[in-house]
Amino acid sequence: MRKRSVWLIIAAVVAVIVLSFAFLIDKVTVSASSIALSDQGWKANFSVPVKESAIVDGTIYLVDQQGNKMNARLELTKNGRSVEVSDLKPGSYTLHIDRDAIQGGFFKSMSTSKLSFTVHKDLQTVKSKKELTHYFKKLQQLTATNSLGRGDIATEESVSSMDSSSKSSGSGSEGEVAYSETNNQVEGVDESDIVKMDGEFIYAIVNGRVIITDIRKPSAMTKMAELPFEATFYPLQLFLTEDTLIVLGDKQIPNDYSETAEEVSSEMMMPYNSSTNVRFYDVKDKKNPKLVREIGAEGYLNGARKTDDILYFVTNVMPNYWAMQEDGDVELRPYTFDSQKDDKASPMSYSDLAILPGTLEGTYSVITAMNLNNPKESQVVTKGFLGGSNAMYMSKEALYLTAPIYMPSSKKDKQTSIDRMWSPQETNTEIFKFGLDGTAVNFISSGEVTGMLLNQFSMDEHNGYFRVVTTKGIAWDNETPSENNLYIMDEGMKQVGSIEGLAKGERIYSARFMGDKAYMVTFRETDPLFVMDVSNPTKPKVLGELKIPGFSNYLHPLDENHLIGFGYDTKSVPNENGGEPTIMTGGMKISLFDVTDFANPIEKDVEIIGGQGTYSSLQHDHKALFQHREKGLFGFPVTMYEGTNKEGYVNYAGEGAMMYEITAGKGIRQVANLIKQPSSGQLYENWEQLVQRMVYADDTLYTISMKEMKSYDLTTFKEIGVVAY
Repeated sequence: MRKRSVWLIIAAVVAVIVLSFAFLIDKVTVSASSIALSDQGWKANFSVPVKESAIVDGTIYLVDQQGNKMNARLELTKNGRSVEVSDLKPGSYTLHIDRDAIQGGFFKSMSTSKLSFTVHKDLQTVKSKKELTHYFKKLQQLTATNSLGRGDIATEESVSSMDSSSKSSGSGSEGEVAYSETNNQVEGVDESDIVKMDGEFIYAIVNGRVIITDIRKPSAMTKMAELPFEATFYPLQLFLTEDTLIVLGDKQIPNDYSETAEEVSSEMMMPYNSSTNVRFYDVKDKKNPKLVREIGAEGYLNGARKTDDILYFVTNVMPNYWAMQEDGDVELRPYTFDSQKDDKASPMSYSDLAILPGTLEGTYSVITAMNLNNPKESQVVTKGFLGGSNAMYMSKEALYLTAPIYMPSSKKDKQTSIDRMWSPQETNTEIFKFGLDGTAVNFISSGEVTGMLLNQFSMDEHNGYFRVVTTKGIAWDNETPSENNLYIMDEGMKQVGSIEGLAKGERIYSARFMGDKAYMVTFRETDPLFVMDVSNPTKPKVLGELKIPGFSNYLHPLDENHLIGFGYDTKSVPNENGGEPTIMTGGMKISLFDVTDFANPIEKDVEIIGGQGTYSSLQHDHKALFQHREKGLFGFPVTMYEGTNKEGYVNYAGEGAMMYEITAGKGIRQVANLIKQPSSGQLYENWEQLVQRMVYADDTLYTISMKEMKSYDLTTFKEIGVVAY
């Protein structure tokens, strides 16, 4: 019995030692793409630093398809956690990683010791079902071992999104146009919106309906027609070109499966697929619009643009590759639809699919282009690219899509001591550039920048160079403070210039590029407005900085020397326990920035609207801005709150719209308050009465809500007429 007890004690001690040793061993995860282009190189990202000597001493090395060691150009990035391989000819390669290559390697467990990838001269299309299935099976394996480099994708427009590359087209900006146009980011590139007009008729998406209204007599407006939609189609955005109304919407397509099936299939678990369908209506006869064609691409709408009579729209879709093991045979291609060809959607051809370099994930970016000169007969061109997209920017020559790259993290959860898979502090962004030539959309190149983008205004193209601003890390992380960066890339998406490390501990709230200047607002306790000179792409520099209370969510150019900022006022409330003060958001804030002296920007004028809780859709949607350039008028929807009641809650003060005259000489001046006062006992806004858009035609202003459209005299702002929806 004593011997047995001794052996039990020894076994217990050994078990404790083994468990302790296992606890000390950290798992090293590595992420990398399986595809690369010869002119761009390839990169492997590590969750922990690699030894500086790893490449020299051969603990990291490259072999070719025959297993021969190569004298390749391997470089360790400055953060020590990525190995870049360049100057490779087309072919297949494998990177070998010895545990001794990792700092503290004895106490590390590698998720993999070798990474295989293929280098191509040009982007290759998918050759067969076998190749695509192999790709997704590898993706499944990497997901299981926590070695993925991308995360879920959320897009701007699916949730709602001076130089010619940075001017806002504004409303009636050309002088000849006597009616509103969408507040577009890039001149000559029209963005889809919930309201479009031609000066005589307004086309609006109202509570899931598309309504055409005759505004030729502002005092007697008439509802001309309402487009009929089935329950499975929900309109999202509109375009208008001559006599064709284009409606982009979300289409729920039921999966085909047998209700008597004994086994649960992926179709039964996901009975509907979402598709972005585009419907073309002939609206020559406003009372009787005619549907002439419908096209669609599977997935949620990322963004849509129209330029030179060409429609472009991008969707994101993830096939049910996770169900491959259960079902065996799963369709991995996105579906498309064209009413001119068939009455049902069909999977895309393999020759129209490609795998983007620098990515290994299961989300497609599907790009569709169509000439609008003859919507009924024009060819539809659709290409699918494996590599999901988030923000979208488009000039007249190129389309850019961005996707986050979540770098492997070595940080541990303090409570469970389990490795966290990804860290926001280690998130980079891949930017894919596509050339536009009519309906032909061709991949050109991609590039990676440190940090994450805020939105489409974080990007700009100018004189062949692409400029972008990013935030690295989280603003409220005291251990690893955030910082903000600007990067400039050439036509091949190679980085040629940068400014890094701005406003540590803050994040970007808004950005705007105007020719040779870049403007960026960051915030944590105050609102620094940075003015940056980007005239020399290889040597950008900060010219000036202005710190003021509050922050701007959207920057709009007034002229080459003035910017308008729309955001919130803030105040600092002392912490009773002696810690950092609490930053409280106040009313909506309009700032007029004078940047004539780039080194010393000033806030020339300011307007505070309402109190805490006051809100405008302009804070997150630039298309909600009304502008009349000739009159210097700027307007936007507003939900007003003022003061607090006895219980400490903010008081609801009405909803509607505000109009301001904003000029460089006179500053900010309120010219109209179109706020409807609350009824007795009303505590919150009525969503049916919230103004969605403000537009004008000639001398009349129109406000569109879910319930009605109102007309006002654009000089006196007295109500003229109303039409109910």
